[in-house]
Amino acid sequence: MLKHVKKQIALIALLAVSANISQAAEPDIPSLNADEGRMGEVRRVVDESEFKVCADPDNMPFSNSKQEGFEDKIAEVLAKDLGRKLSYTYAYNRQGFLRNTLNAMRCDVVMSTTADNDAMRTTKPYYRSGHVFVWRKDSNFNITDWSSPDLRKGFIGVVDHSPATIPMDANNLIGNARPYRIQRDLNLPPSFMIDDLAKGDIDIAISWGPIGGYFAKQSKVPMVVALIPEYETNNAKGKEFWNISVGVRKKDKERMAMIQGALDRNQDKIIKILDDYGIPHVAVVEGDSLAKSYQKYGASNKTQEAK
Repeated sequence: MLKHVKKQIALIALLAVSANISQAAEPDIPSLNADEGRMGEVRRVVDESEFKVCADPDNMPFSNSKQEGFEDKIAEVLAKDLGRKLSYTYAYNRQGFLRNTLNAMRCDVVMSTTADNDAMRTTKPYYRSGHVFVWRKDSNFNITDWSSPDLRKGFIGVVDHSPATIPMDANNLIGNARPYRIQRDLNLPPSFMIDDLAKGDIDIAISWGPIGGYFAKQSKVPMVVALIPEYETNNAKGKEFWNISVGVRKKDKERMAMIQGALDRNQDKIIKILDDYGIPHVAVVEGDSLAKSYQKYGASNKTQEAK
């Protein structure tokens, strides 16, 4: 069970900080020396005058090489508060991201991860978001939960194996699903699902909140965004809401305390950035974790009606 929970946490950590990326505009990514950071090989010496972030160069709305993402803006706030120079090491947020960046000492801070990610030392959560329903305003849908009749009126775009597929299955909606791959496709922009929604290729999109909220706000086609109700009490695998924290290396206790202080002092600025980017957020739930959800609610596949 613990192994399954850790796998699920890793999956959600990936969903929470990543979206498919585009090759349309090649970002400036410094080449990484494969030997750098390995035991006995060259390793960067941490410069304590820097606030050096490990980031994806083309992963809006989170980050890009032009520092236009909301995490980039939050990093600016933290670096300024701490009196440190903001700098970045870029790598695509795929398998091996932490190994090749944070753990190789090429950078020191990951701006967002799930609060219960045991691969890093994490701060207290600085925001909490969930998955969302998104639909075109002109469709006149009214979707509030999984029992809403309008969910059965068209194709539903959803990331394969994401938590939202659990309540979809329990509510007999898989037949309406148009699955999108969780692994990054370098030929697609991060807005790919909302673009398909705008074009009418799908009728409803189910997305991680920051992705759906941001691109719905950017769309020229008016969109409606609604947070999906929490499902973990029915099935922990369908957990929709997640606390998000800053991550550092396990040994960096002092760095974490320093960043925590900056987060605490700048919470109002952080919330304004989230709102400016259209990032849906709710109050942080202290101590929330997937492991606790499994212990409390289990992973039953019973439908709501059966319960």
